[in-house]
Amino acid sequence: MSQYMLLLYDNPSNWQKLSPEEMQKAIEKYFAWTKKSFTVDSKRLAGDPGRVIRSQGGHPRATDGPYSETKEVLGGYYTIDAANYDEAVQRALGHPHLEYGGTIEVRQVFGT
Repeated sequence: MSQYMLLLYDNPSNWQKLSPEEMQKAIEKYFAWTKKSFTVDSKRLAGDPGRVIRSQGGHPRATDGPYSETKEVLGGYYTIDAANYDEAVQRALGHPHLEYGGTIEVRQVFGT
């Protein structure tokens, strides 16, 4: 078994459109996914834009957020077990994040 990261991107404004009842349903679906037998780890990221550190001319420089023009931001991740990329993608296709207009990037964890 290998491990894969599911990187969850979305437009935060999409969540503001949900009613409290819809938001509760979404939360329940996400929590149910954390309990699947193949889920190793899961974390939601804080809502702040974070910081990006880049080297410019050999000097590191920190700036706010990834890009100001970016609508989708990394909002969280799951680490899952899967036999291969195909199985990881099949599992990701069942994630509720896609129901709410999000994007999931699937990446294999090195050495697993």
